[in-house]
Amino acid sequence: MLPGLIIRSSSIHAAGCYTARPIRCGVRVCEYDGPRLSKDAADLLYEGRMVTYLFSCGGGRVIDGFGTAMFFNHSCDPNCETEQDEDGRIYIATMRDVAAGEELTYEYNLFDSDEESQDCYCAAPNCRGTMFSDKELKRRAHIAARKAAGQANSPA
Repeated sequence: MLPGLIIRSSSIHAAGCYTARPIRCGVRVCEYDGPRLSKDAADLLYEGRMVTYLFSCGGGRVIDGFGTAMFFNHSCDPNCETEQDEDGRIYIATMRDVAAGEELTYEYNLFDSDEESQDCYCAAPNCRGTMFSDKELKRRAHIAARKAAGQANSPA
């Protein structure tokens, strides 16, 4: 973890990670690290819980990021992004210069969720109102359209 990060109250969600000093664009701020589990094992572990800190890392596996990375909130206008290195490690890195005192955020781009919605409260001028990825929104719209077409074509 980069020195100079602090956890404090956030207007986006409960607590957030802030920087006490400026950070240049392209700096890896934090590793999204923790136990790597199968999606099925993670679903069992978090069954019935409203909040998880799971990050998909490919191959049906997720990282349980219950640690510093859990304080990086979602924003539709983020100052950070995730990147994966050749060893499969996930990092949160700045995508622009970040001023001292700013909350560090990235776009979650959630997908394949059992949840009906994942509302966003980032209050960015371009807020999409959801933490789901564009791909997930299209997938859900396609499923809804197929379902509606099937209901329209079914005998009464």
